[in-house]
Amino acid sequence: MKIIFFANTEWYLYNFRLPLARYLRDQGHEVVMLSPPGPYVAQLEAAGFRALTIPMQRRSLNPLRELALLNHIRQIYTQEQPALVHHFTLKCVILGALAARLAGIPARINAVTGLGYIFTSQDAKARLLRPPVRILLRLALNSRYSRLIVQNPDDQQKFIDLGLIRPELIRLIHVSGVNSQQFQPRINPRRSGPLRVLLASRLLWDKGLAEYAEAARQLRSEGLPVEFLLAGATDPGNPASVPPDTLADWQRQGWLTLLGHVDNMSALLAETDIVALPTSYGEGIPCCLLEAAACGLPLVATDAPGCREIVQHDVNGLLIPVKDAPALAAALRRLCQEPETRQRMGQAGRAKVLAEFDQRIVIEQTLAVYGELGGPI
Repeated sequence: MKIIFFANTEWYLYNFRLPLARYLRDQGHEVVMLSPPGPYVAQLEAAGFRALTIPMQRRSLNPLRELALLNHIRQIYTQEQPALVHHFTLKCVILGALAARLAGIPARINAVTGLGYIFTSQDAKARLLRPPVRILLRLALNSRYSRLIVQNPDDQQKFIDLGLIRPELIRLIHVSGVNSQQFQPRINPRRSGPLRVLLASRLLWDKGLAEYAEAARQLRSEGLPVEFLLAGATDPGNPASVPPDTLADWQRQGWLTLLGHVDNMSALLAETDIVALPTSYGEGIPCCLLEAAACGLPLVATDAPGCREIVQHDVNGLLIPVKDAPALAAALRRLCQEPETRQRMGQAGRAKVLAEFDQRIVIEQTLAVYGELGGPI
């Protein structure tokens, strides 16, 4: 059976969907990767997968360009004739599902980690685009040959409340899964040197970077022996991207250490004591929190959709209000000053990942959804 995975970056397919693709290949199926071009195309091919590229611009809102792209995807699906297509992220879901309907693909799986900028922002452009995107989503999602996978109950309810999909067509699978063999607690939980707090994400204001910088400034001014790390790449096409000058200023003032993009997250987490994500909007379940929990690290996150699915307050971490730098500083201060609490929460987080979010569990859940449409199980 041929299956096509379609995402808005080849980086996403390589970093989050390779385990599922490898499992399917090991079961005798052909998996083809579809994305815009980028450096990870070569890595997908090196992993043994055929990779197709399309001229997709993630931030493009030009109707004529998007219509041409839709036709391009339809042509690929018509030529490849996959038995099942699996689309990731909102734009790929809309374009891919519509193209699959036009091409007569018999099984269509759509996966999102939230409703995205158009449904969460209140700026004029988002409000203008919302009605046509709502219509397109209804056309894309409401078919008996289709299933929508969401990562948290809040998103599940939002899709239903907005009338975007019939309830019987939506499934809840928490994450893409975390490799609990790759991400493990360090052998010696006590690490020499100052404590290290890490925020790992795209460098967007929405991820709580301003609150993180302010909390770091406050705790550093108190003389706490703590180093604040910030890992991640800039996203120049995103309107919420933090300007490089601002990032450089935070580092120049000694509040944060900028690490840039990090490939080996397991190695970085082995040198980290606390992981924070003060995001201000609902997400799927953030991968950085899952990987940190798998490594036995305590978590500090905002009480937002996605975060609250992995962080249980005062069990494996601390939940704080959105956009509240003093609350973030207080939570980090407490964990820095209470090593026993850090250890207790880290152990609880590891246990939660093994019970609910391990890669093998998520693959089984995904295959069960495939099976509903006659796909591989």
